[in-house]
Amino acid sequence: MITEREFVLISALALLAAAPAPSQTGVGAGVGPWRHIQQERVSEARIRGAADRAYERGMRALDDRQWEKAIESFAEAAKGGPRADGALYWKAYAQNKLGQRTEALAALEELRKSFPDSRWINDAKALELEVRQAAGRPVAPESETDEDLKLMAISGLLHSDPERVVPLLEKVLAGSNPPKLKERALFVLSQSDSPRAREVVMEIARGKSNPDLQLKAIQTLGLLQGKGSHQALADIYASSTDMAVKRAILHSFTAAGERDRVLAAARQEKTPELRREAIHQLGAMRAQAELWELYQAEPSAEIKKSILYSLAAGGGRDKIPEIARNEKDPALRREAIRQLAVSGEQAADTLISLYGSDSDKSVRKEILHMLSMQKNAKALIEIARKETDPELKKEAVHSLSRMRSKEATEFLMEILNK
Repeated sequence: MITEREFVLISALALLAAAPAPSQTGVGAGVGPWRHIQQERVSEARIRGAADRAYERGMRALDDRQWEKAIESFAEAAKGGPRADGALYWKAYAQNKLGQRTEALAALEELRKSFPDSRWINDAKALELEVRQAAGRPVAPESETDEDLKLMAISGLLHSDPERVVPLLEKVLAGSNPPKLKERALFVLSQSDSPRAREVVMEIARGKSNPDLQLKAIQTLGLLQGKGSHQALADIYASSTDMAVKRAILHSFTAAGERDRVLAAARQEKTPELRREAIHQLGAMRAQAELWELYQAEPSAEIKKSILYSLAAGGGRDKIPEIARNEKDPALRREAIRQLAVSGEQAADTLISLYGSDSDKSVRKEILHMLSMQKNAKALIEIARKETDPELKKEAVHSLSRMRSKEATEFLMEILNK
């Protein structure tokens, strides 16, 4: 491996070889200035190499939370090299970790003055704000022009001066700010214990702002506990005719574990699409007892199908065989059979038992189809041996003919040899 010294010497020799020959008008004419240039270049290469190594040492020290070593390494790296601006930033970062607020602010000031066009400037502004707040010298949000930094300053005052903060956040929400900034302002408001802050979030959830922000406010209220947040959502659900709003509230109830509210929507909602959404959310909540109660009382085949899906998805597969056996609607029985088959090979015995007890030919064909999909040759052979209906027997044999299994081949040869 080439050492740094060898690298510098090789570079210098290469430059020497490429240089024009000294002037012939005088002995040694032009050599003095050329040597001076090469010496400067060699010196710069040494500085860059040392600075890069110091920067890497500093990064390792940060990873190990060795703040003092990091400060020492980054101070060295800041003396020169292409990463001097980054070194000043990380030096300030480590100083802040050690509580050296004044020194950290000085390093950030040096970064701003020495490298005004650096890509580290925005990070430096955010760190300066953090340092000042930690030092008990919060920045006045009104004086900040950068919206992200303004929001950080507002957040820093959230608990110490809520009466001042809430109007500032209302301004952010009412102004022509980017959506992400408004969402963050909404989140900051939701963290406040101020009654006005909570009321602002409620107003937006009721539709005072744009539809996108309304949905975010609904989501935020779902995550809040106490102070009537969930009751407010229930009131908005009852009064709203907006499908997106009502769907968002159902999702918020699910996230909050409000099973009774979701069940109420699944029972009482007049819009079939929203009823199905509520049923789906009950499945996500694994509300098996509630879903089974709904299924037994439901007259609509389409809604019953949705409940069946949610039962299967939510872990209620013990109820699916009961539907497959006792449901009067053959279409629902077929759907239950499909859900059973998806549960794996362990359902084969149940499927065979259902085949023997169900007299509906369409249901029995569905069972054959599911066994074929499972590639369950053993079950199909068992059915084919006993089946007296020519059409169903042909269906079972046809399924076996498409299988590449020893059992299926032997059974087909047996039929041929008869």
